[in-house]
Amino acid sequence: MKKSSLQYLTMHSDMQSTSDESAANLPGEGQTKSNDGRIPYSLFVETVEQAPMAISITDKKANILYVNEEFSKVTGYQSADILGENESKLSDKTTPRHVYYDLWHTISSKKIWRGTLCNRHKFGHRYLADLTIAPMLNEQGAITHFIGMHRDITQSHESEKRVFNQKLLIESVINSSPIAMVVIDDQDRLILDNHNYKTLVSDLGKGEPATFFLQLLRNEMGDSWRQIQSNQQGFNGREFRIEGKGSRKTRWFSCAGNWFMESEVNADSFFENASKQYLILTITDITRQRRQMEELHLQTLKTIMSEDERVRGLRETLLGAMHQIQMPMNQIRAAEQLLKHKREDQNAGLLQALQQIQQSGEAAIATMQKCIPEILQAAVIPINLNQVLHEVLLLSEQRIYSQGIDVHWQPLSQLPNILGSENRLRILFKQLIDNAIDAVSLSVSGEKRLKITTDTDADLIFVSIEDSGPGIPVEKRTKVFEPFYTTRPMGGSQAGMGLVMAKEIVNQHQGFIEIDQDYDQGCRFKISFPLHRQESRRLT
Repeated sequence: MKKSSLQYLTMHSDMQSTSDESAANLPGEGQTKSNDGRIPYSLFVETVEQAPMAISITDKKANILYVNEEFSKVTGYQSADILGENESKLSDKTTPRHVYYDLWHTISSKKIWRGTLCNRHKFGHRYLADLTIAPMLNEQGAITHFIGMHRDITQSHESEKRVFNQKLLIESVINSSPIAMVVIDDQDRLILDNHNYKTLVSDLGKGEPATFFLQLLRNEMGDSWRQIQSNQQGFNGREFRIEGKGSRKTRWFSCAGNWFMESEVNADSFFENASKQYLILTITDITRQRRQMEELHLQTLKTIMSEDERVRGLRETLLGAMHQIQMPMNQIRAAEQLLKHKREDQNAGLLQALQQIQQSGEAAIATMQKCIPEILQAAVIPINLNQVLHEVLLLSEQRIYSQGIDVHWQPLSQLPNILGSENRLRILFKQLIDNAIDAVSLSVSGEKRLKITTDTDADLIFVSIEDSGPGIPVEKRTKVFEPFYTTRPMGGSQAGMGLVMAKEIVNQHQGFIEIDQDYDQGCRFKISFPLHRQESRRLT
């Protein structure tokens, strides 16, 4: 093949002279030399013949004059089959016309053309040719021949297409997923996300959602985060409550994640087989499910709190009544001692009557003492006050809406837990919020507003409950925590034990409750609890 191909090439006179010159001058002076100072012509011939690239030389009309061995391997055509034929014989006719136009326009302008053509193999199958065609010029700069070099890139093209299609498939699956998904590298940078994740960016208002949830996960999991990351164990079912602000409602999300390793593709890692770790984080909006659970939970809470309030109210009422009876009893006891000291016979009947009254009073107090219901001990557990306040607002939702009250709920998004009794704290805030609703309903200003905020510092958690009601006069602010005292109309005929119970619950949690003296647009209760209280197993 080599001989016949070269012979065919040298048959053309315009090529003969140039080939003779090439034998003497191809390498140029100063390049690598043999014994006579020049690289042998045969070396160039063998180089072209054995080059791992399909090489062909044509005349100006693209008629093939020379092909090397690799050309025959790529196209299936031996030199005897193709010499004298036009290069168009290789074309499958599926390559668009504009590609050929660009090809001929480029090489006719004495420029090199590079591109891809769809060719047909001698045995009928198509293959993709990565082609480079360069014009060959004579001493006058005129085009005499063209040299073409191409290789079969069908397999690499198919592999690239498969990877691309798989990427599209993966992206389609991810985007059609009903949950938010994101891939994060070891520097917390986003590599890939889906449409549902992008929606979270605007819905949550927390900046980059992945960064926000990663911080929540690391805070919750602590040291175990690094451990499961290094072991690539993954995690599941990590739920977070996200407080809404303004028009945004409170939402719940469940997070799951899995780590995986991916080999690096850059040149630096070619011999080292380096890899990089990524995290697939899924964020599921479980607000609907949690609200359904919350409704069932609220029904249970209403039953529990109703019974607890009934027992506690009865208890506080009896204790208050005993306290009220004890005051005149003390006066009677003082009068009895005074009469005994005088020892006058005319006072004997009065003394006897006082003693009978005292006995009857003590018997009544003893009877009431036996009637006081026992309050069961409450377990001390970590509690998030945002959750408790949210539940209380839901319990009072119907009353709030029926009164047309505008609620401003401004919780601190990441409020630390405190140790306490969950149900007693509900009773505390339910009493304060109910009082605020009652106060707002009496407002004559027209504004009906209830504002609840939570905050914290290094030592305390703060809760503020304020209303736009008529407020409590300064001279009465210290009395509202006394038994049977109320600022409501007909206060003399109604028992007022709510704030007594509230203060007792705050005291049990080593907290402090007060009325803000500087607030003059209604009433504001300020409650604070220690973050690091002395831990006890139960509250009595």
